[in-house]
Amino acid sequence: MAKLPLHHLDLRVSDLELSRVFYDKLLTQLGYRRINYSTPDEPESYDWLAADQVGRFSIGLYLARQDTAHDRNAPGVHHIAFAAPSRVAVDDLYHVLTAMGVTILDPPRDYPKYEPGYYAVFFLDPDGIKLEYVFTPDV
Repeated sequence: MAKLPLHHLDLRVSDLELSRVFYDKLLTQLGYRRINYSTPDEPESYDWLAADQVGRFSIGLYLARQDTAHDRNAPGVHHIAFAAPSRVAVDDLYHVLTAMGVTILDPPRDYPKYEPGYYAVFFLDPDGIKLEYVFTPDV
């Protein structure tokens, strides 16, 4: 099986339970499943795994060790984009996010400045990390 260029992404969050609820709803909607990788040095953590014919990718949550807010304009993560299988999937997730009360930065729309057919929704996680769900057609 071919491997994806990325293996996993771990996030430090300020409220582990709040983020667990948010990411569980988000990631299961995107096809991830919950797994448990807790270790003695990180007993309270949460992980989700997505796997297909190309490879596997996991996302983990860990409690932050200091109380600082995320600033996407500071050095570090600006935003994380998840690939959508269709425009309808972007719209469907948007409805799930609004029902969850998630902060929507930009509702679903076309972004031709990025590339033809680019269709996305932008939103924030509980710590203010900018997330995107984007569909791009095969060209």
